[in-house]
Amino acid sequence: QVQLVESGGGLVQPGGSLRLSCLASGLTLDYYDIGWFRQAPGKAREAVAYISTSDGKTAYANFVKGRFTISRDNAKNTVYLQMNSLKPEDTAVYYCATVVEAVVVIRTLKSMEYKDWGRGTQVTVSS
Repeated sequence: QVQLVESGGGLVQPGGSLRLSCLASGLTLDYYDIGWFRQAPGKAREAVAYISTSDGKTAYANFVKGRFTISRDNAKNTVYLQMNSLKPEDTAVYYCATVVEAVVVIRTLKSMEYKDWGRGTQVTVSS
């Protein structure tokens, strides 16, 4: 059974940092493209970051470029999302997911189609 478990969320002040982790079980992460998406109350789901399994290429939504970094440690079956310079508008529940298809235009992540995802971890950016 595929299970993705996100952790590392919390309350942080604007300008602060968090590192989210996504631990996988029931699958070998290095066989899958992985993405992070987020959803704030009353808002649509947003694709945030993506990492390819074939060549390790990454792509980000415009609103997190230069601030967030996605990475993977296949030995630990874990994917990370390092989030720096956090803003109040980054407040949301963050989910990791196996990705069926990602739409990337000029290295900008536009959308993703997901297969499996976890329960999410809450990130709150507030002073």
